[in-house]
Amino acid sequence: MKVSVVTPSYQQGQFIERTLQSVSSQAHPDFEIEHVVFDGGSSDNTVEVLKNFRPAVRWVSKKDNGQTDAVNQGIRATDGDIIGWLNSDDVYYPDAIATVVAYFKANPDIDVVYGMADHIDLDDVAFETYPTEPWDFERLQFTCFICQPALFFRRRVVEQHGALDDTLNYCMDYGYWLRLGKAGVRFGYIEKKLAGSRLYADNKTLGSRVKVHKEINDMFKKLFGKVPDRWLFNYAHVVIGERLDASVPRSKLIMLELASRSILAALRWNNELTEEMKQALLPWVSSLKDKS
Repeated sequence: MKVSVVTPSYQQGQFIERTLQSVSSQAHPDFEIEHVVFDGGSSDNTVEVLKNFRPAVRWVSKKDNGQTDAVNQGIRATDGDIIGWLNSDDVYYPDAIATVVAYFKANPDIDVVYGMADHIDLDDVAFETYPTEPWDFERLQFTCFICQPALFFRRRVVEQHGALDDTLNYCMDYGYWLRLGKAGVRFGYIEKKLAGSRLYADNKTLGSRVKVHKEINDMFKKLFGKVPDRWLFNYAHVVIGERLDASVPRSKLIMLELASRSILAALRWNNELTEEMKQALLPWVSSLKDKS
C-alpha cells in the first residue's frame, strides 16, 4: 500500500521544516510514502528549506490559484492508494500513517478515516484538544468535528467523486467532507491523536472570520439548497464580532442587532425563517421586552 501526502504551501518558511520532518519520520517497512509539496511561489525561506531537506521531497514552487488549487495539483501529481493532506504549518504525530494504513487494511469497506487531533501553538505545543467526534453525517452539518490534517482517504474517492471544489478558499475541506457524506461515502473514526493543527492569530481562517462564514453559508446553499440555522446564527455572531464580545452583559442594542442579523441571514440564504429559528429568537425578543 502506498500513501501520498500532499502539502500546499505559501510563505510558511518558519514552519515547513517541522511539517516535512513529521512526514519523513512516518517511514515504515510495510508501506511506501511519497510526499509532494506544491508551493505558491513563496518569497520567504520556504524554497531554501525544500532544497536542503533530507530525505529529499518532491516539490514545485510557482504561482497557483490558492490552497485548494495546490491540493488538487498535488492529488493529480501522486498515485498513492491513500491520500493525506497536510498543510505546511501542521504536523503528523508519530505513527499516524502506520495507524491509518492498518485501519484501512482492516476495514476495506471504509473510504475515509479520521482521527483525533490537537490545536498546537507556534512552538508545536498542544494547548487544546480538537473537538472531534465519531462519524455522524447529520451532526456534521451542525458542526465540523473533523480535523483536516487528521483525515485520510482512498484514491478511489477522488476517482469516483472528484477532488476539492476549487471555488472555495476557506471551507474547501469541510465542503469536501459534506459532499462525500452526502454521496454515501463511508467514514471511519480512530480514537487516537494523529495530528497537530496549528492555530495562531495570523492564520488564514482566524484572520477572515466573516469571509469564512459567508463561504460556509454559500457552500451549504449550493450543496443542500439551504443553510442550517446554526450556521446562520454563527454568521450573525461573527458579523457583529468584537462589539458582542465586549458587551457583558449584552446590551439591548447588541441583542437587537444579533436578532436582526440572524433574520437577514435567513432571508438572504434561505428566503425564509424556519420555525426552529423563530423559536430560538423568542428568548432574545423576550429579553428586549423586559429591558424596554
